[in-house]
Amino acid sequence: MAEAPAGKGIAGLILAGGQGMRMNRQDKGLVVLRGEPMVAHVARRLAPQVSRLIISANRHLDLYGRYGEVVQDGEAELGAWQGPLLGIAAGLAAARQDAWLVAVPCDTPFLPLDLAARLIGAAESSAAPMAYAMAGGQRHSACMALRTSLLPDLLAYLRSGDRKVGLWQARTGAVEACFDDAPDAFMNVNTPAELAQAERYASQ
Repeated sequence: MAEAPAGKGIAGLILAGGQGMRMNRQDKGLVVLRGEPMVAHVARRLAPQVSRLIISANRHLDLYGRYGEVVQDGEAELGAWQGPLLGIAAGLAAARQDAWLVAVPCDTPFLPLDLAARLIGAAESSAAPMAYAMAGGQRHSACMALRTSLLPDLLAYLRSGDRKVGLWQARTGAVEACFDDAPDAFMNVNTPAELAQAERYASQ
């Protein structure tokens, strides 16, 4: 795939606020894959597609600061460790001057090099405020492009007590962007076994 040029008015967000429960509570973004932290792989793929790179995290903020602008996942009112939407909210708040935010998890090291363009293209062609990735019949809700103007709506959703990503996307009229040509690009590394699988895949 051709590498997309950095998008003016498009901010990138790497979600690194999880507890890593299935990775023995390790900070997944800092787990080493092919000699580098996973966040380095993700940042290298996403950064050329956006005009700025933000990372939402709960710990090791100094280490994440090597790869982008770090924002704290969660806030005093809503708390932390409550799922990816808290990180999305932090990213939207930091990217208010941009039109779009492209969010991805820190554990997807093989993302498409044209992810941002295709997600935003799918949203714009449907006049939708958000698009998420679909590949091989599987929904990848945390890989999304959304209008930064959605921040008030997201905060209202979170304050109501809801945390489900798919439900909020449905309520906002999100559409899917098809990536059937690149299903392996969304490989998640959640467990030590999946890390070993990713090592094998990366060495091919």
